[in-house]
Amino acid sequence: MITKFKLSPCCLALISIGVLTISSELYAREFFNPAFLTDLNGSDVSPDLSAFEVANSQAPGKYRVDIIINGTVVDTKDVDFFSTAEQKASYLNEAGEELKLYPCLSTEELSGYGIKVKAISSLKTNANGCVIISSIPEASVDFNFNLQKLELSVPQAAVSSTVRGYVSPDEFDNGINAFYLNYRYNGTSSYARDNGLSDQENHSVNLLPGLNIGPWRIKNYTTWNKDSYDNDSNGKWDTIYTYAERNIISLKSMLTLGESTSDADIFDSVPYRGAQLNSDDYMDAESIQGYAPVVRGIAKSNAKVIIKQSGYVIYQSFVPPGAFEITDLYRQVAMGTSMSRSKKLTALNKNFVVAYASLPVIRREGSLKYSITSGQYRSSDGSVDYTPFSQATASYGLPYNTTLYGGFQAASKYQSVAIGVGNNLGVLGAVSLDVTQAWSTKQDQDKISGQSVRIRYSKNLNDIGTNIAIAGYRYSTSGFNTPFRCS
Repeated sequence: MITKFKLSPCCLALISIGVLTISSELYAREFFNPAFLTDLNGSDVSPDLSAFEVANSQAPGKYRVDIIINGTVVDTKDVDFFSTAEQKASYLNEAGEELKLYPCLSTEELSGYGIKVKAISSLKTNANGCVIISSIPEASVDFNFNLQKLELSVPQAAVSSTVRGYVSPDEFDNGINAFYLNYRYNGTSSYARDNGLSDQENHSVNLLPGLNIGPWRIKNYTTWNKDSYDNDSNGKWDTIYTYAERNIISLKSMLTLGESTSDADIFDSVPYRGAQLNSDDYMDAESIQGYAPVVRGIAKSNAKVIIKQSGYVIYQSFVPPGAFEITDLYRQVAMGTSMSRSKKLTALNKNFVVAYASLPVIRREGSLKYSITSGQYRSSDGSVDYTPFSQATASYGLPYNTTLYGGFQAASKYQSVAIGVGNNLGVLGAVSLDVTQAWSTKQDQDKISGQSVRIRYSKNLNDIGTNIAIAGYRYSTSGFNTPFRCS
């Protein structure tokens, strides 16, 4: 049996209204007829307004915009924008929305903004020579036409950062011209009550005068001693050293002329009278002086990096998505164990531990320390002749907490070459190993040679407040000599 339903005219009317309502919501959109903008002279050609039919989209061309990289305004300039449709490519901003306009920035411009373009192997450019930002891993670009802002998000590891405490060499100041004097006097007197004994007196004066003239610093150390046993009633004067030094700002180095001592990081310190040019760490920002490890990680979104040591926050910074590296930890925290925390702006993301120790020869990654000395060997007691000699040393920080160092010494009767490597082994501590080959000729003897191997070790145990250090264990063959023994 088939039942038939007959719809009343009212039902049919309601259904028709509903269909029409749904259809209008699905297909209707705002539309501006470009014919309204036809030329007043009667031209029938209507302008193309398709570029303005999508929100935040404009026609290609040149716009003056603020260029913002990782939240920091780096420049304001005119930038050419091309249509992504013309390039037959799709570009997305950080929110995943498709861009209609794409900026044309060259590799030179990005490099000028501090982006390490040479270190990004995947970086590409289009036919116009414009960098394709999406070819930089984890990078994105967004153009806000209404605010005229071009925002780029680039991984922190791909951006040259300005270290904490950096002072431009243009702001270095030699100070004022001045003379100063530090002094110290010690004296004792004893009076004998027994007629068989004599009274005794002892007097000593230490003088450290200095003179600052422009970039030069002239320093002297002089002593005067007198005691009852000295036949010279006027006492005895001795000059320990006199030298002049100045900074060489372009080399971040110090030039010393006169009487001083050479560095002792690789070879034993040698007193000399002559000249020395050596790197000066104090001309760098305090946050990159000495050794501290590079802390690396990957942020999955805009994140706050927090580094703690012994429960105290020693560093914190905001980083964009992608790889990041922290290179400006202060050296006073470069012993023990630190925890690095990468924290999203909404939730904790990742924790990891960085353990490290240091030795005098270990350098930060990418840093160089050097010293060049030439002059005469200066004996403290005059028992050794003033022998001409030269010395040069260098140490360089490599990746993976490794430092390569070496040097040479040369005199008329002595030559030596040293090479070594140091490494921060994390939880195992810091260790260095070097080998020195020496050739020497003692008076009235044949030339001999020998080797010396030295190992140094350091380990800090923060939990129990203990530091384990082997200042230097050296094994030398029978033919090995130092400059002091054959000069």
